[in-house]
Parts: sequence; C-alpha cells; structure tokens
Amino acid sequence: MSQARIGNRVVVLGGSLGGILAARVLSEFYAEVLVVDRDKVLGISEPRRGTPHTIHAHALHARGHLILEELFPGLTDGLVEAGIPTCDLAEMHWYLNARRIRAAHTGLLSVMAPRPILEAHVRARVAALPNVTFLERHDILGVVATSGRDRIVGVRVSPGGGDGASERFLEADLVVDSTGRGSRTPVWLEELGYRRPVEETVKVGLAYTTRHYKPYPGMLEGIPSINQIAGPAHPRGAFFGKIGPDLINLSLTGILGDHPPTEPEAFLEFVRSLPVPQIYETVLDAEPVNDPVSFRFPASVRRHYEKLTRFPDRYLVMGDAVCSFNPVYGQGMSVAAMEAIALRDRLRLGSRPAAGDFFTEVSRIIDTPWEISVSGDLDFPGVQAPRPPKVRIGNAYLARLQYAATKDATVTEGFLRVAGLLDPPQALMRPGMVLRVLRHAIRTPAPGEARPASRRVPGLGPGSSPRS
Repeated sequence: MSQARIGNRVVVLGGSLGGILAARVLSEFYAEVLVVDRDKVLGISEPRRGTPHTIHAHALHARGHLILEELFPGLTDGLVEAGIPTCDLAEMHWYLNARRIRAAHTGLLSVMAPRPILEAHVRARVAALPNVTFLERHDILGVVATSGRDRIVGVRVSPGGGDGASERFLEADLVVDSTGRGSRTPVWLEELGYRRPVEETVKVGLAYTTRHYKPYPGMLEGIPSINQIAGPAHPRGAFFGKIGPDLINLSLTGILGDHPPTEPEAFLEFVRSLPVPQIYETVLDAEPVNDPVSFRFPASVRRHYEKLTRFPDRYLVMGDAVCSFNPVYGQGMSVAAMEAIALRDRLRLGSRPAAGDFFTEVSRIIDTPWEISVSGDLDFPGVQAPRPPKVRIGNAYLARLQYAATKDATVTEGFLRVAGLLDPPQALMRPGMVLRVLRHAIRTPAPGEARPASRRVPGLGPGSSPRS
C-alpha cells in the first residue's frame, strides 16, 4: 500500500536488525533511506566487529517472528529453504528449576537461525528496496543541529580508518539512532546543551560462552532444542540445538561472575555441571568446529528518553540504543520489531513523529519485557537492586506456575505466550490460570534436584563406539 511521502531523506545509524527494520518502515514514507554502519554489512552472514555477540544463541520467537513475517512476507520460507530449523515454541525442551515443563502446541513458531544469517536475509530484502542505500565502512562522528540547536539536520561521517580529512555531511530530514547499547546519543545531547536521559541499570554480570559442533547420526534426533534456563538454585544455563543443516550450537550462560570458561576441557566440565545431564552426554561425542568464544554482558540498561522535557526535533532513538535487555530472555529482536511497527503507525498519521510522543510509545513497549527480565534477574539474591513487594510476590507465584507447567500443558502455553511477548504478564493471573497453578502448587515447591552427568571419556559412553 503506497503512503504519502513525509520527507526526502532519512539517515538510519546502524545496520543491525533494529536499524534495518527501521529502514524498512521508513522506506514507505521517505524518498531516500540511507543506512550507515561502520562495518561491511551487505552479504555478511558471519559475526562482525560491530556485533560480536551474534555468535551466541539467538532465536526469533513469537511476537518478533509474526512482525518480521508481516514486514517481509515469505521470510520464514526462505530461511527454511536455507536449512534453518523451525519448531513450535513449546516443542523445545525447556528446563526451569531443573524440571522439564510439559510440551504443548501453541501455534507460535520459533525460528532458530544464527543471528548473522537472520540479519543477512532481512538486510538483503531491505537493500533490494529501490529507495534504500547502505553506506558501509563509515564511522559516525556526530549529529549536526541548526544554529539554535533545536533541530537535527544531518550527520557527520567519514570512511572507517580515515584521518577525518574525508569527512562528509549527510543532510537529512530525519535521523534515527539504532546503533545499539554503545549509542553516543547521550553524549551528543550533552554537547548540544540538552540533558542526558536518566539510565536505569541492573547489574547481572552475565557471560555467554559458545561452541559449535557437527551433528552425528541420531544427535538431538526429534529434539529441536534443549534450553536449561538459569535460576537461583541452578544458576548455570544452556541453549543447545540445531541452527543449520549441519551445525549444532551450544551456548552456556553464567551470571554474577560465574562465567563459562573458554578452555575446551573446562568448557566441557561446565557443561557436565548443568542440571540437565543430557546436554553433556550428547555433546561429548560431537566434533567441535571452533573453539569456545565468550561474550560478557555486565548489565541491563534502560535509557528513559520519555522523561526528557527537551529533545531536538527530527531525531529519534530506537532498539538497544534505548534499552538493552539481559539477552537470556530473548526479547531484544522482538522489542526492536515492535518499535518499528510503532514507528510505522505514527508515520501513517501523515507527519514526522514528534520525539516526545514516540519515546512515550517506545517506553510503553519496553515496560512489559523490562518487567519480565528485571523480575527474573531479581530472583537471584546476588543481583543488587531494590525488590519491591510486587517483584517478591510475583516471583513467588512464578515459581509455583513454573512447577505447574511441568504437569499441565495449558500452563506451559500461557507461560510461553507471555515470555514471547504476545500476552501481558497479567494473563498469568487470570482466574482460570491461577486455579491451574494452585491445583499443582499451593505452596512454593522446592527446586528440582541437580543430577550432573557422570564424567567419561569421549566416544566410550553407553551406546557409543570410539570415534576415529
């Protein structure tokens, strides 16, 4: 459906998923969309300098998948044709408190593409749009404002690694910052005489360590993914599953400084310590294709742009540049997609979105996933932050609900619909759901017992033959 043009050129800063989703939406309303990134991004399907975290486990769940399929019809079919596994979100083997919750059929698809491959497919679709151009390998030096500093009129850039002599000015009717958690917007605002946004931080001391393997016959047969979700009683987590035609991913997580090691033997010992022995028993006989790689995530950070009373016109901030979530909850891509739809809805009103109104809408989008992730983090006693009664009561109820999900597939479906950002957390408090929870767990159940796998020599376990 054609839309009335709102402006001539918009410059999007950042070519990762948030930026390219913004570019896709903006292409309907601006004559030219220019996406600037410091890396080469077109045709890239491997982790790159600007996104080192993309080697680790990613999956496009529920709300995010539905939005991307709306914006890019046939995207899922294209990924499946490329060998990317998909499954019902509730058919994965989810372990909460060392117990597997019941499988269910939700109708919600999980696309288990490596993040670089997903971005490559989406980016190629955006780059094919006739009015979208990518300016690769360019450093973003700063935004440019009018003499009165009340409006942004463009961006200063230079070729990556240059000495500044070849600096360019890109004039724009609108500038959108989607450069991620390292966004320079707070600094640029201060330089222009504005206040920086208030930042809310929850320190989690998280690290991912990931290794990829070649599958062997029968490996994970019939199991889309095994997801051991960390909790206070069992704080080590894992995401283990097929991510391509011939590739298995194992991402380990550790919180509050208990970081999974990168030394191969120590990595395997960390796997053995998990409360789900099947992961160790399965991976021990697999052939690794790379060395373990680690990525640290010190804290979740939310920047409250909606609370600023002054902000320059024709300038927006989106995605991780506004809020960077603890990645274990898998919310970032879906939130970026939801923000892109919010931007499209405002543009359809026929004028440039006012920054204050847009930030208010983005804040509403962020509220629910932020509440979910922060409440989950605050269940760990070592996370230093206030715990209001709402959080303590909510976590006590959630422990009951997670136990009930091991008995009742309807509870599983309800829990995953909230985790997938399709339903609000309040849906778990509806009378019918509460009755199901209390039927199985009137009192808070004790965590499941951890039964680490027995240490053994690779290729010599039960049912195995030595590998040559």
